[in-house]
Amino acid sequence: MTRLHLTFECDGTTLAGTLDPAPGSGGLLLVTGGNEIRGGAFSGQAALAARIARAGFSVFRFDRRGVGDSSGTNRGFRKSRRDIEAALAAFRAIAPQVDRVVGFGNCDAASALMLGEGAGCDALVLSNPWTIEDEADTPPPAAVRARYADKLKDPREVMRLVTGGVNLGKLARGLVQAAKPRSAPSSLAGDMAKGLAAFDGPVRILLASADRTAQVFAERWDAGDDRVRRCDRATHAWIEPHARQFLDAQLLEMLRRA
Repeated sequence: MTRLHLTFECDGTTLAGTLDPAPGSGGLLLVTGGNEIRGGAFSGQAALAARIARAGFSVFRFDRRGVGDSSGTNRGFRKSRRDIEAALAAFRAIAPQVDRVVGFGNCDAASALMLGEGAGCDALVLSNPWTIEDEADTPPPAAVRARYADKLKDPREVMRLVTGGVNLGKLARGLVQAAKPRSAPSSLAGDMAKGLAAFDGPVRILLASADRTAQVFAERWDAGDDRVRRCDRATHAWIEPHARQFLDAQLLEMLRRA
């Protein structure tokens, strides 16, 4: 496998990028979340790029300003639109056969793509978007209800309750949290919704059912949005074998769309 490392410019600073080339006319721009480098935790994003490239689609990854091998000041995901736009321009320049780019981000990288109205991408895959502004506001009531529902399906948990093996004080606090109404949308979620509404390309929203970030997002998003796809028993980074297969399938479906 050929993998090309390169640099490109963004508002007077030098950013680092990596291209996994492939012959297809579709490409994936992989936007990294948090302060994570473009290889991802335990090289997870590098592995994802290799898998997608083997399927025939070029993948471009990059470190935004102030992160990893890129120079400049880290301005955070809310102010990363220019970084994404610069990476997209570099991707198109280094892989001229790519005429349609799907932007993909997990966590606050998904939020950045939404806030940036797609940042010039042709389609978006948004994974577990970050909408949390106050950590005290989590876990959401729906997440607590789901956890208790799962426990009641487990005979061992039921036996613990019957035999007094459950902390009743903790149980009471959990039931109070579960009884709360659906949490109100945050201002961040509202800004993300406005940004996404200004994007006119195809969108797919992926939620890992066991992920707190995804659970909070679901509480604050339109429950009837038919662009949402869920994967049971999946966690935030899609590390479970079935979750990884789900993620790859969703990305490839979007990349293959005309």
